[in-house]
Amino acid sequence: MSKGRILSGMKPTGVLHLGNYEGALRNWVRLQDEYEAYFCVVDWHALTTLFEDTQQVRENIRQVAIDFVAAGLDPEKCAIFVQSDVKEHAELHLLLSMITPVPWLERVPTYKETQEQLRIESASYGLLGYPVLQAADILVYKANAVPVGRDQLPHLELTREICRRFNHIYGDIFPEPEAALTECPVLPGLDGRKMSKSYDNAIYLSDSSETITKKVRGMFTDPLKLYKNDPGHPETCPVFAFHQVYSKGETKQIASDCRAGMLGCVACKGRLAETLNAALAPVQERRRQLEADPSRIDRILADGAERARAVASSTMVEVRRVMGIGSTSMECGGLTPLC
Repeated sequence: MSKGRILSGMKPTGVLHLGNYEGALRNWVRLQDEYEAYFCVVDWHALTTLFEDTQQVRENIRQVAIDFVAAGLDPEKCAIFVQSDVKEHAELHLLLSMITPVPWLERVPTYKETQEQLRIESASYGLLGYPVLQAADILVYKANAVPVGRDQLPHLELTREICRRFNHIYGDIFPEPEAALTECPVLPGLDGRKMSKSYDNAIYLSDSSETITKKVRGMFTDPLKLYKNDPGHPETCPVFAFHQVYSKGETKQIASDCRAGMLGCVACKGRLAETLNAALAPVQERRRQLEADPSRIDRILADGAERARAVASSTMVEVRRVMGIGSTSMECGGLTPLC
């Protein structure tokens, strides 16, 4: 590799929102110029919770891929592909599952959190083994780094543990992936809670300018600022949290006017709507072009899968060799040892 390699992905649970954009996509766009980059729509991961509605997953794959490219990922600079199109992910997941202790998986915080949040009485093996598949996604490309926020560090550390265990048993095949830490702004939802599709409180990359304006007008604001001339508390206001990200250079004045009772919430939201629509106009235009040419996304994903498969298959040849399994370790007339 002439430069380091990175891998990251997103589950196709629906169209992407501004939290996804600011929390990951914007950074991916920057990193594609610095690394040999692989960005994946992880559809197998989505099945851990959406296994009863696979048609929904299929449509979401296309929408997420459109959002990837609309946000600025360039298929000439990085591989954009669907996880299930590269079967080597599944093979490495199977092999890594043989060496991963169950207690390592049971201690993952999101395992219990997901069960509680979705009220799952009997968790599937796939949900428990999610981190092993995640490790396979990363290690099959011998990724040197994974772009993550600080809240995702425990997940990456488990991948590093699995990597160390494999290398200890079979020899040094995989590099230990480092965290490419990204200090991402946290955008609240329209109601002040975490922005989430499940809360229906998000602004989506697919929203029109009219929809964005309407959503911003309905946003929660400072609960203590009841009238236009009341002094506000911008540090507790979801609208100001957006201004801090999208109104660079104006936030000090906005905060000062709010505290002094010189800026009402209606006017403040109006300014935010204009700023957001200006910032997202290029994304919306690229999205319109992609939706008008459905075959383009198909070509991008097919090309990305071919590039990803070339790397992943090479890795699996090495894995089979050091583990002493498959046709790479013993051949009999071109067949596996079972002949």
